Amino acid sequence: MKKIGITILKSIGFFLGWAILVSILPLSSSKEQAIWRLWAEITPLLAVAAFTLIFWLAEKKNVKLHLFDNPVKGMVLGVIAGIAWLAIPVLIMYVAKIIHVDGTNLINLFPVWVLAVFLNTIMQELLVRGYLYQMLKQKHNIIVATIVTTILFTVLHGGAFEAGIIPVLNVLTMSLLMIVVLEYSGSIIAPIIMHFLWNGIGALVLGGVSLADDYPNLFVTTFTGSDILSGGICKIEGSIIVLIVNVILIAFFIFIQKKKT
Repeated sequence: MKKIGITILKSIGFFLGWAILVSILPLSSSKEQAIWRLWAEITPLLAVAAFTLIFWLAEKKNVKLHLFDNPVKGMVLGVIAGIAWLAIPVLIMYVAKIIHVDGTNLINLFPVWVLAVFLNTIMQELLVRGYLYQMLKQKHNIIVATIVTTILFTVLHGGAFEAGIIPVLNVLTMSLLMIVVLEYSGSIIAPIIMHFLWNGIGALVLGGVSLADDYPNLFVTTFTGSDILSGGICKIEGSIIVLIVNVILIAFFIFIQKKKT
C-alpha cells in the first residue's frame, strides 16, 4: 500500500504541478493569432519539460525515461505509420463520398501554425507517455501504466464525452495505439510523429480533426452521410471507420512485437 500511495502522490504532483505552472505562465500579447497560438503551445511544453526534468533528477536511478532511444527507427516508423493511420480512413471516406472538398482558405503564417501543432503534440506525448508512463511501468507494470495514462489522455480530450460513445472509443484506442507504438519502437519519437501527422494534416489541412477553436484549416471540407460513418460534429475523429483502423493497427503492432520477442 505504501508503494501505491507514493505512486499516486507522484502522479498527482506531476500533473497538478504542470497544470499550476501552465496557469501562471504569461500569455503572449501579440495581436497576430498565429504568434499568440504558438506561445500558447510553448508554455505548457516548457512546463512539462521542466517537471519531467525535476522528477527525473529526483529519481533517475530508479526511473529510466527512454524518451529518445532508437531515433532513426522512431522517425521512420512514425512517418510510415502516421501516414497510413490517417490516409486509410480518409481514403475510405473520400471514396464513399463522405468527405467533400469545397475549396481552400488563405492562411496567414501557415508554417507558424504547423509549428504550434508540433509543439502541442510533443507536450501531450511528454505529459502522458513521458515520465508518468515510464514511472508507472517501471514501479508497477505495463498494465497499470497503460490504464492510468489512457484515462489521463481521455480526460484531456474530454470534449469527446459530449459527442457520443464512438468519439470516446476513438480517443481510448488512439491512446492504446500510441502506447503499443511506443513499446515497439522503444522511444516516444514515433508516437510524437504519428500524433503530429494526425493533428497537422487532419486538422490544419483537412479540417477534420479537432484542435483549439482558433486553429485554421487549409481545405474547406464537409462531411455528409450517417453520423456513425461521417463522425457527425467530430468529423474524422467521430467515425467508426477510425475506430476500426485503430483496432487493426493496435492488433498489428502487438503481433509484430510478440513475433520480435
